[in-house]
Amino acid sequence: MSALILALPAADPAPVTHADSPTRLVIAAILGIAAIVALIVWRKMHPFLALTLGSAVLAVVAGIPLADTFTAFTTGLGSTIGSVGTLIAFGAIIGRLLIDSGGADQIVDTILARMPGSRLPWAMALIAFVVGIPLFFEVGIVLLIPVVMIVARRARQPLILVGVPALAGLSALHGLVPPHPGPLIAIEAVNANLGMTLGLGLLVAVPTVVISGPIAARIMARWVPIEAPDPLGGSDEAHEGPRPSFTASIAVVLLPVVLMLLRTLVETLVPEGATGLAVQAALFIGQPLVALLITVLAAMYLFGTRLGLGADDVSGRVGASLGPIAGILLIVGAGGGFKQTLVDSGIADIIAAWIQQAAVPALLAGWLVAVAVRLATGSATVATITAAGIMGQVAADMPPIEVALLVLAIGAGSVFLSHVNDAGFWLVKEYFGMTVGQTFKTWSLMETLLSVTAMAVIGVIALVLGVL
Repeated sequence: MSALILALPAADPAPVTHADSPTRLVIAAILGIAAIVALIVWRKMHPFLALTLGSAVLAVVAGIPLADTFTAFTTGLGSTIGSVGTLIAFGAIIGRLLIDSGGADQIVDTILARMPGSRLPWAMALIAFVVGIPLFFEVGIVLLIPVVMIVARRARQPLILVGVPALAGLSALHGLVPPHPGPLIAIEAVNANLGMTLGLGLLVAVPTVVISGPIAARIMARWVPIEAPDPLGGSDEAHEGPRPSFTASIAVVLLPVVLMLLRTLVETLVPEGATGLAVQAALFIGQPLVALLITVLAAMYLFGTRLGLGADDVSGRVGASLGPIAGILLIVGAGGGFKQTLVDSGIADIIAAWIQQAAVPALLAGWLVAVAVRLATGSATVATITAAGIMGQVAADMPPIEVALLVLAIGAGSVFLSHVNDAGFWLVKEYFGMTVGQTFKTWSLMETLLSVTAMAVIGVIALVLGVL
């Protein structure tokens, strides 16, 4: 799983903390976030510029020297574009080839032929849940968004009704179930049993996805009744001419899933230090970057060359896929830059320390610490690392089942209320073509509901097992 962890935006530079003035840091974070919201909502400024200026406000108010105002921002922007941005670009290529070849049409037609409209939200939640088990969140989004949008348009259903269940499935897996990086980090930090955590994570994730996905989506669709925009710049018209089979289309979608899952199985089952060729090959091709690159090449063949397209036509489709995501990449990168400014200022550590001193049950404390860091930094991974590190000493005296539940509580808190400092907020906003307000009413609310529901389920399990 080291490759998956490396694929995340780094938070490496040593934090420039100001422990002597925690109040100043809290004010700086509030003013920075307020500046971003005000510039976007009231001044109608592009989110990339608003995030850049908001980072500057945060840095200046926090007392960072003027010469270093944008140091953390540029570091975070660069690491985000270099990791998540590359995955988004590969996913965009796969998505465009899937659409232009008619592969997405084939998947949608097959789903619609066997699933009545009333059950589509449940079908999308199930697909996202299964596909999302080994996938990094952003990878799952860029692979499923084209299918989500075409399903919504063909079935004449609101985008939110179909999209929110898919997002809920992906997000729940991202925060609760190994082999996702966050849960694995927490498992190692608090010395939890991986198998026990995996089993309990799936148990918690199922009702969580049901409530925050298909059920909640029906209400959200009334609040934000938008239609699906053209996915990745493609057309929603039915594809004419030869198109790939359902088997080939779904195989391309699942190929990176299989490759990354293979890597996870090898890392789990094969003794550490094994040097066999097959083991090394599985570890290599299962890296997110490599798995998606292989999938891009497979898509170029199955959705292009095999259908009779020339090299120039395939290259043209690949090039056409990158233009529409340029703005998304800059916004996501700026979100990573703002997050890094928050981390390097020391605000996350200060908030977590305050909550650690409160007299609350261990599971609730872990959730609250993760929530606080998530709100401050926008990063689920940073929230998980910080909360797991803080709760490590407490977990040493817990029974194994409670330690596993603590990992899940931290994971649940790490996805709470995605807002303007989270790259995922801007990714969903741009892909779904929503305003900032609409994104808060759907994506942010769904994340909050998911976090609270998961914690409630964890609490019930803890009561039943007698560890709370």
